[in-house]
Amino acid sequence: MHRRNLISIWFFIGVLLLIYGVAILASGLWELNSPSDRTIVLAELHAPIWWGALLILIGGIYTIRFSPRRPK
Repeated sequence: MHRRNLISIWFFIGVLLLIYGVAILASGLWELNSPSDRTIVLAELHAPIWWGALLILIGGIYTIRFSPRRPK
């Protein structure tokens, strides 16, 4: 049987996680530099920064692991 060059769905999921992670991290850093007037419960934990970094890490792992250019 001949196997076509197929791209794994996990590669695209990794790219999406990277994009979302960068967007969330950027919004968290923007929020850090320009605090809002409203009171946010537990704002000192900076959740968007942590979640953005986590999504970038996971997305990077998936993107590298399932990259179509990576030799198998």
